[in-house]
Amino acid sequence: MRYELVIFDNDGVLVDSEPISNTILAEYLTELGHPTSYQESLRDYMGAAVHRVHDLVEERTGEKLPPDFDAMLHSRIFAAFEQELEPVPGVEDVLGKLVADGVPYCVASSGSHERIRVGHRKTGLDQWFEEEWIFSAEDVGHGKPAPDLFLLAAERMGVAPERCVVIEDSPLGVESARAAGMAVYGFTSMMPADRLAGVTGHFSDMSQLRELLA
Repeated sequence: MRYELVIFDNDGVLVDSEPISNTILAEYLTELGHPTSYQESLRDYMGAAVHRVHDLVEERTGEKLPPDFDAMLHSRIFAAFEQELEPVPGVEDVLGKLVADGVPYCVASSGSHERIRVGHRKTGLDQWFEEEWIFSAEDVGHGKPAPDLFLLAAERMGVAPERCVVIEDSPLGVESARAAGMAVYGFTSMMPADRLAGVTGHFSDMSQLRELLA
């Protein structure tokens, strides 16, 4: 099947941000008295909007995170991005092939618009994405695993959900794409294949994705 729209997750798929952001999140939660390992952060929060952190901490401990939690977390992450962030190896080759083949694409991320733009500017991916091709969980009432974000992206890009394919690396993202009625390829660079159940296919590097999309 030739897909009419490729929807990319951002963190871990376009920009190699998951090790950076989950290390910082785990350290910050631990600092606030909620001991969290890096692996636990990946398990519980990878692919989710920041409100999930608030919800799970309160559910588990009965305590609310500080009012400035989001601002402080993003400040630390953005500072680290400026020093360390790189694009996912091979992703620009994939984008170039889509452009050459005339296949539309966009990004739909649980991250904020600011986070997406900071990451794209640092990695040079901003040259590949027009403003109207960027969608954030801020744009919908319910983030992943709800289907709202992917359905919004498809609607705005003018493509029926069943003609879309999503590129995801987290269980929450895969669940969201499947709920939207879209095909989904699971990127296994950070998450084992068995955690990305129900996908159309798995791939472990971007050269494989080029072949899958072709």
